[in-house]
Amino acid sequence: MFQARAQNPALAASLIGIATAFIAGTTLFAKALGSDAFGPALHPLQISHGRYAFAFIALVMVAAIMRPKFGTPNWRLHIVRTSFGWAGVTLMFASVAFIPLADATAISFLNPVFGMMLAIPLLGERVGPIRWSAAIIALIGAFILLRPTPDSFQIAALLPLGAAICLGFELIFIKKLSGRENPFQVLLTNNFVGVVISTIAVLPFWIAPTLAQWGILALIGMFMAVAQTCFVNAMARADASFVAPFSYATLIFATLYDLIFYDVFPDAITWLGAGIIIAGAVLLAVREAQLRRR
Repeated sequence: MFQARAQNPALAASLIGIATAFIAGTTLFAKALGSDAFGPALHPLQISHGRYAFAFIALVMVAAIMRPKFGTPNWRLHIVRTSFGWAGVTLMFASVAFIPLADATAISFLNPVFGMMLAIPLLGERVGPIRWSAAIIALIGAFILLRPTPDSFQIAALLPLGAAICLGFELIFIKKLSGRENPFQVLLTNNFVGVVISTIAVLPFWIAPTLAQWGILALIGMFMAVAQTCFVNAMARADASFVAPFSYATLIFATLYDLIFYDVFPDAITWLGAGIIIAGAVLLAVREAQLRRR
C-alpha cells in the first residue's frame, strides 16, 4: 500500500487540463503517421508500439532519477488491464486516419459508460435509473455521430466505438488496481506490459520508419507518458467524479489541432453528437459522486 496524496482539487483540475492537451496531441501525431505525410503510412499496430516503447523509455529514465520504492505488481491484473488499453489505443489510432479527430475523440468518451455497464457483471455493481439514463443519453450522442444513413455512414466510425468498449474494460481493471500499488509503479508496469504485447503484435506489420517518423513516434510516447503522469497524480488529489468532467477538454484540443493542421472544422452533427455524449457522461460522473457521498 502507498500513502495517499493530500486532496487538492484545483491542482487536480489543472493536471487533467494538461493531460488532455497531450492526449489530443498523440492522436494528432497518429493521424500524421497514418498518412504518407512523413513517409510510407505506418500500421496502427506500429504506432501503438511506438507509443508504449517510448513512453516506457521515458518512465524508466524518470525512475532512474527519482528511485521510487516499488512493491510486487499484480501481474495478472496488469496484463489484462494493459491488453484492453493497448487494444483501445490501437483502434483509436486507426480511426483518426479516416475520420476527424473531434468525431473519434467524442465517440471514445463513451468509455465510462461502457465501464459502468461492464461493472454490473464484472464487479457486481447495482445501477439505478439515473445512471442508466446517463448511459442512454451518451449512446444517443454516439448514434448521431455514427451518421447512420447510407450517404453519410462511415464504417471507420466504428473504430473509436470499439476503442471505447476496450477502454471501458480497462476501467474495470483500473478499479481493481486502485489503492493497491504506487501510481508510478502502475504507470511503469502498464507501459512495460504494453511494450511486450505491442512488440509481439507488430512483428508482421513492421516497416522501417523514416527519421521524421521515428521522431513523431518518440513524441507520441513522451506525450502519453506526460499525460498519464498528470492523470494519475490528478486522480490521487481529487475524487474521480470531480476529475472526469475536466477530461472532456480533450475534445477542445482535438478540434483545435484538426483546425490548425488539417483545416477541418466540426460540422453541426459533430457538435450535437459530442454535446449529447458529454452531457450523458457528466450526468454519470455527478451521479457517481452522489453515490460515493452516501
